[in-house]
Order: sequence, then C-alpha cells, then structure tokens
Amino acid sequence: MEKSNKGENNHSQHDQYHHSKHTPEHHEHKRNEGHTDHDHGNHEHHNHAHHNHSGHGHHEGGHDKHHGHSIGDFKKRFWISLALTIPISYLSMMIQMLFGYQVNFTGDTFLLFLLSTIVFFYGGKPFLLGAWSEIKERAPGMMLLITLAIVTAYVYSTLTAFFIEGSDFYFELATLIVIMLLGHWIEMKSIMGASKALEELIKLMPKEAHKLDASGNIVDVSVEDLKPGDHILVKPGEKIPLDGVIFEGHSTVDESMLTGESVPVEKTAGMKAIGGAINNDGVLKINVTKTGSDTYLAQVIQLVSDAEKTKSKAQGFADTAAKWLFYVAIVAGVITLAYWGVTGDFDFALERMVTVLIIACPHALGLATPLVTSRSTSIAAKNGLLIRNRTSFESAFRINRIVFDKTGTLTEGNFGVTDVHPTENVSEEELLKLAYSIETQSEHPIAKGIVKEGKKRNLDLYQVTNYQNLTGKGLVAKVNGFEIAIVSPGVLRENNISFDEETYEKLAQEGKTVVFVLKDNSLQGMIALADIIRESSYKVIKELKDLGIETVMMTGDNERVANYVGNKLGMTQVIAEVLPHEKSNNVKALKEGGKKVAMVGDGVNDAPALAEADLGIAIGAGTDVAIETADVVLVNSNPVDILSTLKLSKASHRKMVQNLGWAAGYNIVAIPLAAGVLYSVGLVITPAIGAAVMSLSTIMCAINAQLLQINNDK
Repeated sequence: MEKSNKGENNHSQHDQYHHSKHTPEHHEHKRNEGHTDHDHGNHEHHNHAHHNHSGHGHHEGGHDKHHGHSIGDFKKRFWISLALTIPISYLSMMIQMLFGYQVNFTGDTFLLFLLSTIVFFYGGKPFLLGAWSEIKERAPGMMLLITLAIVTAYVYSTLTAFFIEGSDFYFELATLIVIMLLGHWIEMKSIMGASKALEELIKLMPKEAHKLDASGNIVDVSVEDLKPGDHILVKPGEKIPLDGVIFEGHSTVDESMLTGESVPVEKTAGMKAIGGAINNDGVLKINVTKTGSDTYLAQVIQLVSDAEKTKSKAQGFADTAAKWLFYVAIVAGVITLAYWGVTGDFDFALERMVTVLIIACPHALGLATPLVTSRSTSIAAKNGLLIRNRTSFESAFRINRIVFDKTGTLTEGNFGVTDVHPTENVSEEELLKLAYSIETQSEHPIAKGIVKEGKKRNLDLYQVTNYQNLTGKGLVAKVNGFEIAIVSPGVLRENNISFDEETYEKLAQEGKTVVFVLKDNSLQGMIALADIIRESSYKVIKELKDLGIETVMMTGDNERVANYVGNKLGMTQVIAEVLPHEKSNNVKALKEGGKKVAMVGDGVNDAPALAEADLGIAIGAGTDVAIETADVVLVNSNPVDILSTLKLSKASHRKMVQNLGWAAGYNIVAIPLAAGVLYSVGLVITPAIGAAVMSLSTIMCAINAQLLQINNDK
C-alpha cells in the first residue's frame, strides 16, 4: 500500500522539509515509505461513500438472514417449540413407558397430535423451506436430512394415533426440531456476536451537535435530528458527529480510531470529514452528507453481516455428512421395508423403516458445528479477532506462507529518533534541545518524532521566538538570540555547507530520514529518524518461523529500505519497489506450488492482494480494506494476533472433525440396529433406546466444543 519510489533513493531526494501545522495527506491512504518527501498529497480519495452496504441490516434489528429467517425468528421459534415439547414429552407413550407412569384421559391422543402439529409446522418451517431450496438446487444437505426425519416422524405418528397399530414418534419429532432450532440460533448468534467490539465505537459517538441555522447561529441539537444538507460546527477537541464535507476552516483531525491511521490528517475546505474522528486544533464547519446507517462508522459495524453470507467451511463438512446420511437413510429405509415386508408383518416393517429414517438424522449433527462456531467466535473476540469470513478462517491452519505489508503493519507508522550525530564541540543533548524546542511549534510527523525523543529524555525547552516555516526548505526560529534552522540535506548543498556525507549516506541506506540543525548557518549536527519497527513484529516473525511458516515482506519502498527492515526482522523474503496493482500478482505467484498464502495489510492499496490471498488479515478494525476484503480483522492492530488466528483455526478445525465424528459414529451403529439386523438375537433399537443414545451423543458434542481453547502467551 506504500507509494513506490521505484528505482530511486528517496532519501537523497529529501530536498524539502516540513511546513508548520502540516501532516501527510497520504496518497492512497498510506505514507510514502521513505518519509522523505513532505509535499503533501490529497486525502480526497478517501471517499467512504463508495461502500455499498445498503443490503446490510443491523443485527439488533433482526435482519440477519439464515435460510430466510432472522436470528430473532429462530429464537422465538425455539422458545415456543421448547414450551410445547414439555407437554408433548409428558403425553408421549415412550416417556410414559420409560418412567413407568400412565396418562389416560379423553382426548389425550388428539391433544398430543395437536401440540405436535403446531411444533411440526411452526418450529419446522425453516427446515421445510430449507429442504425445498436444497431440492431445487439439487444439493441435498442438512435441511433435507432434518426434513426427512421430521416429516417421517410426523406422518407415521399421525397414522399410529388414528389409523394403524404402532408406536408414535411425537417425542422424537419435537425434540429434533427444538435441538435443530437451537443449533441454528447458536450459530447465527455467535457470528453476530463478533460485532460487539465495533459497537463499542458507537458509544463513543457524540450525542449532540452544534447546528448552524440559516443566520449562522449555533443551536445544539441531537445528532439523530440532523439530516443531509445541514451545517454543523465542530470546535477544537470535539469529535465530528457525522460524515460530511468541510466548507470552512482548517485543522488537523485524528482518524486513528476509525482508520488505524496514527498520523493526524490535515483538513481544509472541500475535504471529507468522518464521523467519530477527533478535531484537534481548529474550528471546522461541515456540510452533513450522511446520517444513520449510511455513515462510515455504521458501515464498519455492518461488515459483520458479511460473515453470515459466507458459509462456514466446517458447516460444509456437516452438509456433506448430512448429504450422505440422507442417501444412506433412503437406501437403508427402502431395504428395511422390503426385507421385513416379505415376512407379512407390514406394520412392523413400516415401524422399522420409520425408525431408520428418523435415527439417520442425529440431534448431535445439528449442534456439532454451531457449538464450535460459537465457542471459537467468543474466544476470537476475547483475543481481539473479528472473524469476517468463517470459510477462510477455518482453513487458516493450512497457511504456510504469510505476506506482510511494511508501514503501519510491521512498523508503527510513527517517526522516532534513531541516531543523533552532533558536530565537534556540540553535545548530543544540546543538539536535541535546539531541535526539540523548535519542533514543539510544528505538528509534522518528523517534528512529533523529535518532540517525543525530547520528552523521553526529559530535556528542558529553550524559549523560541520568530518561528517561521520556510516553504520547501524547513523551519527557522530565534533561540537565545541565535538563528536556529532545521533543514534537509538539499538546503546544505544549495548553500555549500559541508557535512559528513559518509555518515549521512549510511543512515539513508538504512531507510532513515535525516534532518540537519544549523546555528547562524553553522552546522550543529544531524538527527536521523525512521518509522519504528513494532516490538511485537520481532516476536511474530520469530514464532512464525519456528512454526515452519515462511514470512515475506512486500513493500513499495526502495530496496535498500526494505532490505534493512527485512534483515532486522529476519524475514524469509523481501519484495520491494512493488506498485499497488502489482501486489496481487505477487501474491498469486507466491501461491504457486500449492502454497497456502495469507496477506497482512492495513490500507486501501492492499485490497487486491488481500482478496487474492487464501486468508486476508487487516491490521486495524477501521481501515477501508477491513470493510472491502479482509477475512479476519485484528481489532487491536497487534501483529501477534496473527498467531492467535492460526492457533484458533487449527483448534476449531480439530473440534469440528471430532464432533462430526461423534455424530456420524452414532449413525454407523444405530442405523443397522434400527433396521433390525440383530433382531434374530433379540437386539433391536427401540425409540426409547434411540432417544437415550442420541441425547448422549449430543451431550458429548456440547462438552467437546466447550473444551476448545488456544494457548496464547502474549
């Protein structure tokens, strides 16, 4: 995402220095990797209006669909069906026999039929509709298997209640529907629950705004009362209430909460303002362009709804298992009916076939993956991970090569002082004090880096007067009667002021930005700054290498800068001078040979590469790329969380396979017994035994899912 300085040593191009109160307006939302050209680009490209989230509904409103039903709908159907299952269980002949009691009153059979009919049509509706969709798509799966079981149970039980001899299966019908509704509710709730971390941002939004009326008077109103076209005023230190366009004023704005961008962005008339960003030092007048769910911050929250559109890979495992169980059930049922039918006892043959068809859909299968999904999503949220695409997340354990963006990902995106070289007869402390005193007047990232160093060393400040910004050259001011200037190497060369070219070149080779301090045109020394490598980057690269995963750094910066950072971190490979549109091609090339590649980035220009990768990971929950293409968002912007992602994916996959094993294992044993293969020796599964074993299998899946955890030493 960095601008490429292809073929250039951008550090030798540092012929212009900063202007007072100016900050980089990142071209393509990203700093120039070399940090040497302080001519400011335009932030206008950062247009959040282009995100189309019109199809998204906030989950609190129950708009998150699953087989045509909302999360609130599944919840309601579950509780109503559960309430009806209690009297159904009490009236069930199987339960009466199991617990040794009798219920006998006029109309008891009809009441049981009526309650079961309500559960079948009301509770079973999502599965009946889902099955119809699977039939139309010719893709039998979980919905068709569930429908086969509940339709068979309902029809056969109704026949036994009023027309033929046999045991009813109303209890199995009701409990199967209740368990399956619970499974779908849990899965949907867990996916939606990931939005909680981002919803916290909404709480930070201002509740009131300073509205400007037609006469220019300020009226404090509720943010909810504002509409597009209204004019508002934002004072220094206040949060911008809504998205809009600045029509008057000049200030720097902190958008870090929203975009992960640590450097304040300079804002002037005609530029866009994002709701939730903090206005630093000027008064801004804004024309509101977006309100409610159209705002940038609201759109960030809606990214979670994308997760629901992406089917879980493990749910795919469950659907595959369900598809084969459906075929097995049909074949086994037909064979069972045909075999026992020739004996002449058609009622017994029919009961055996029905038992096979019902047992083919174990309760545990409906909970096998949702329980793991719920648990893994909860663990992810606690570890600062927002899972946007479960398919990619659950395959993340296969990743064996990870590509990293540099600035803002492996590095902090903030300048810090790395080297101080005073001239002879000037102390290091004196050199820094001169620079520190003058740079306190500026808001430029380089200035902030020097000020941070001054504060860290507890240096005293000199009194500064006549502070001036020399356009395209640097800063100058009076300190203790002397004229102190902070300039780039180009200024020294223009004025024929000699300096240590060898030391300067060495620092520039390492990707550092160098500024020079002059006192009455006499050189006092040089100060080198660089984008600081995150401490956590060292840890994550080392641990990934220990896991046998290759690490690649891909950057638009020049080769010398890239190699310096890559060597410091111990990267497996460094790809430098990459233009934004070339990133995805590089990822494609890195996938050759069957490699599973993850891409880690934090901005707009990383989007194609993130989309191309098997797993796209966004640093910073608020970047555009998190909305557009990331599969996993690292909410805390901590690269170490990449390790958590891989570990949790591996643990989740293992648990899902185990749970599907429990569910399918039950069928391998139960279906033949239900068909009556051991009937001759007196061993046959009755509905009561089937229900007991089914419950045990479900409990095992639930316990196994809760045991999911990751070991994270952070």
